[in-house]
Amino acid sequence: MIRDITIGQYYPVDSKVHQLDPRTKILLTFAYIIALFLVDSIWGYMGVVVALGLAITVSKVPLKYMLKGLKSIVVILLFTVVLNVFFTPGEHEIIKWAFITITWEGIFFAIEMGTRLVLLIVGSSLLTLTTSPIQLTDGIESLLMPFTKIHVPAHEIAMMMSISLRFIPILLEETDKIMKAQTARGADFETGNIMQRAKAMIPIMVPLFISAFRRAEDLAMAMEARCYQGGKGRTRLNKLQYKSVDYVAFGFGVLYVVMCIIL
Repeated sequence: MIRDITIGQYYPVDSKVHQLDPRTKILLTFAYIIALFLVDSIWGYMGVVVALGLAITVSKVPLKYMLKGLKSIVVILLFTVVLNVFFTPGEHEIIKWAFITITWEGIFFAIEMGTRLVLLIVGSSLLTLTTSPIQLTDGIESLLMPFTKIHVPAHEIAMMMSISLRFIPILLEETDKIMKAQTARGADFETGNIMQRAKAMIPIMVPLFISAFRRAEDLAMAMEARCYQGGKGRTRLNKLQYKSVDYVAFGFGVLYVVMCIIL
């Protein structure tokens, strides 16, 4: 399960999506999410699936690699679907027993919310899979730069988000190592009820938190040793510039949003 988490990981490959400006990919991701919550028909969701499928194909990221990231949210997905099935009111009742009422409206709404959640996770993960943490930091900082006039710390916000994304695969790898070490010492994480499994996670969480704090301290000391003073006066080795492929991508993004609104 730990290895199935793909959020925050970068998949290096040569593709048109990887070559896009990070600002373009961030804006297109926001447009994708907004349009995803605008559609409310089967044709609209089919349009979203087609657009997402084309983006994944062009990115050259294996679909199997992206879909395995859904294993980490199976519990959240099932919890969302069950809640919507049992607690969504409607006129066409199927089952009514005590305080439990299942309606056709609840079933359709649960399917819709589950589909949105899956498409949201897959579409959002495409951003981090095709954008390195450094590029993502530069893109976020550039987009937030106009807000510095109202004293918004654009560089600091971008740096914190980049460090958070960069630490996700590191902490996942550390968790996997700790679980293997505890399993070799006789720990059991697969059997028992929910409470027993929760207690079994304590020998993992304690060393994981210690390791995370140690890494954070090492990073802070390294940044301080290099005289890091924030974003003021800092320059970049590679400046961000829009290319023709970015304008083509923006055109497809506008077409996608209009298509979703129409459908």
